[in-house]
This record gives sequence, structure tokens and C-alpha cells, in this order.
Amino acid sequence: MKKVRVAVVFGGRSSEHAISCLTAGSVMAAIDTDRYEIVPVGIARDGRWVLTSGQRLAIEEGRLPEVAGDGLPLALPFDPGGSGLMVIEPGEVPRALGDVDVVLPLLHGPYGEDGTIQGLLELAGVRYVGAGVFASAASMDKGFMKVVWQGAGLPVGPHVVIGDRRWRRERKRVVDEVKELGWPVFVKPARAGSSMGISRVESEADLEAAVETAREHDPKVIVEAAIEGREIECGVLEGLDDDPPEASLPAEVRVGSGHDYYDFEAKYLDEGLRLDIPPDLPPAVIEEVRKLSVQAFEALSCEGLARVDFFYTPDGRVVLNEINTMPGCTPASAFPKMWAATGLDYRALVDRWIRTAMQRPVGLR
Repeated sequence: MKKVRVAVVFGGRSSEHAISCLTAGSVMAAIDTDRYEIVPVGIARDGRWVLTSGQRLAIEEGRLPEVAGDGLPLALPFDPGGSGLMVIEPGEVPRALGDVDVVLPLLHGPYGEDGTIQGLLELAGVRYVGAGVFASAASMDKGFMKVVWQGAGLPVGPHVVIGDRRWRRERKRVVDEVKELGWPVFVKPARAGSSMGISRVESEADLEAAVETAREHDPKVIVEAAIEGREIECGVLEGLDDDPPEASLPAEVRVGSGHDYYDFEAKYLDEGLRLDIPPDLPPAVIEEVRKLSVQAFEALSCEGLARVDFFYTPDGRVVLNEINTMPGCTPASAFPKMWAATGLDYRALVDRWIRTAMQRPVGLR
């Protein structure tokens, strides 16, 4: 049988470039090459698209990987209507590399996970893994994510959204709104992940500096009231053959000593990180987490896959924190580990992503 041709796109222009490379290295190692032909497409930090081959995508001697810019250059990568990759040879007219059956966009953060590459693929009529344009954009923006969830009656924590103009022109009013949340608060870029640009703020004196740190990643910032509780995560997969979405067994994140919260180093560089799968929680709470995960996924019209993050409070409440429509899938990541504990190993997990994307029609749905 003819192999399914999968273009794996990774890297990108966001601050999560390295995490995307790590995810791509893990995913490409897990793809069943007896069934699928991999076309590795890297996006360099400056936005150039290149056809890569043989590049090692792993942490080596403490150094994070990135897309090498010396690969074979790609033109605007997809020929609309033809689903073909276009290659630019120096001094020559762009030529077709060949059609691909599906794209696996392993991009994290802005300029990829936020609906931008999904829009490009929709315009070209190419099938792809994961959420569509709206779901990707709304899920990437923590402010709009919470608006959708609140509208669906799902539990979210108190927060304040700070747009660029408001911060520049209404700073005192913004600070007063944040003070009403109580201290401490968490200050985050509204459209970033992997704990980039996040600060825990204990008092008003440190708020402005924290907002400016977040604004280095995104001019739009969200400030969330600190919620005392245990950090719980749960994976969701789109159903096959028109079945409803499924939730994995949840995991509890146990951060090693030296970290006040689940920051970048704790997620990717700290060997002391532990995941308890399933968490030591009452069975009814675990079922509530799984049910809310599916509801959060469907409220945003997500497709393919997502990881949903929660707090479980001392008084027994389950509160939604955020959703990630292209979760990290590095060797240390919770998403593949949760699904492995649920009975779906890494290779079967990636196969499930591709199969659900292949069964989905192109265009509006």
C-alpha cells in the first residue's frame, strides 16, 4: 500500500521554538515509518521555511535545539489547490516537491498554534492535525479562552486582562483592578505557553516589572488570582468515526524543590519533576476532571488533541486553568505519559492524531 505522506512542521518564530523542536524530535521518532512517509519541514526563528533532514532535535549538554537555517529552502510552502510543497533551488524557478496527505503542525505559541498556520492550510485545502482556526486562536488567547468557558458555564478563576492600550493609557485603573484579585497573583503573556514570561507577584511593588516581563512575549497580558490547590492535567483526543472526544487518566504535577510554581525549568530541565498518574484523588473527582476536560475541549470547538489544566482546591473544587491545543510531547511531557497510562502508547497516539485528521473533510465543518 502507498504510504501516507505526512509533513511534520516544527520550529517557528515564537519563544517556544526550542520546545517545538523537542516535540518534533519525539514525534518523528514515534511515527510508524512502515505506514507513513515523513517530510520534515522546519521554520527557522526568522520565519524561513526549510526542508530538513537528519537534524538531531534534543537537548544536548544543556543546549536547546533549533531549526538549522541551511536546509533546502521552501517557497510559500503549499500550492493552493494542490496540497504540494514548493521548493526553491538557488537561481531556479520554484518546483513542486510533491503532494502531502496531511500536515502535522507541531508549533507551539504564536505564529503557529494560534490559528495562523491553520489558516494557511485551510486556504490551501490541506488536511492537518489539531484544532481549526477559531479553536486554535481562542485557546491560545487566555483571555478569550476564559470568556468562552464562562459562557459555557464552566468554572474559571478570577482574572484581569490587560491590553496594550489599557496598560499604556489606563495603568492606574488596571493596577486597581489587579489589587482587587488579592495577592499573590500570576502575571502571564496572554498568548504564550511553556511558562514563558510568567511571574508570581506578591505585592503591588513588583506588579509593573512583572507586566513588562510578560509584555516582552506578548503586548496582551493576563493577571490571574493565585488559586491554592493541586495542579492536575488531563489529555483529550478527538473521537474516531464520529465518536465523542475521549479523556485520558489525569496526572498531578509534582514540582521539584527550588521551584515556586510549574515554570519552564521545572517543565523541561528539572529531573526532579514527578507526575502521579492517576493522582491520589477520590474517584468522583477524577471523573469530574475527565468530564470537564471534554466539556472544555468541545466548548472551544477543538479538534484532534488538547491538554487541559486544572487546580483542585482544598475545599474540593475543580477549577479550569487553561487548555493547550498542541501540547508539548517531549520525553518529559505529561500528555503522552497520561495516554500511555490510559492504554495508548506513543506510537499509537501519533497514529490516532493522523487518522482523525485524515477522516476530517477540508473546508467548513
